[in-house]
Amino acid sequence: MPKVSKGRGGGQEKKVIHPYSRKAAQLTREAHKQEKKEKLKNEKALRLSIVGEKLQWFQSHLDPSKADYTKKEACELIEKYLHRFSDELEQIELQNSIKGRQGRQHNSREIIIKQTIERERQLYEGYGIDIPDIVNGKHLKIFREWDGDLKKLPNIKMRKVSTKNAVCSRTEVANGEAEEELDAAKDTD
Repeated sequence: MPKVSKGRGGGQEKKVIHPYSRKAAQLTREAHKQEKKEKLKNEKALRLSIVGEKLQWFQSHLDPSKADYTKKEACELIEKYLHRFSDELEQIELQNSIKGRQGRQHNSREIIIKQTIERERQLYEGYGIDIPDIVNGKHLKIFREWDGDLKKLPNIKMRKVSTKNAVCSRTEVANGEAEEELDAAKDTD
């Protein structure tokens, strides 16, 4: 009597792999490699989304009538950006000032906001904060046409702006104000 052939994959069970075998080591390496890839992918997506949110804020606060910005105007826009959480902080302070409440509500949110503001302030006063290049008219036009797609983020040119860029503008303004005060003092004499 001829042997009956079994159907493919019908009754065979998966072989058990010995934990110290080369095959087990290979499977472990592959799994570890996949975990690393997923971790890097998620970190990059998080970084891109943070940059995307920042760029969307700047895009929504641009003056549509301007063709390009000066460094002083860019610094003023950054100051607005640094104070973007002031309304939320006021609301949290108002809720915490209500008597009869126990503990501090939204304390963790308040701490996160203050840390973010402090970190961004240090960046701005030190090395410089990355913003879209709004000083250059060509790059500003490209930035205005950006639709918020994170895949098109590399097309947007960034520029580091620090308080050192605004210092020149502030000293010129301060000198102008000092001269006006001197003129006003001479006129009163």
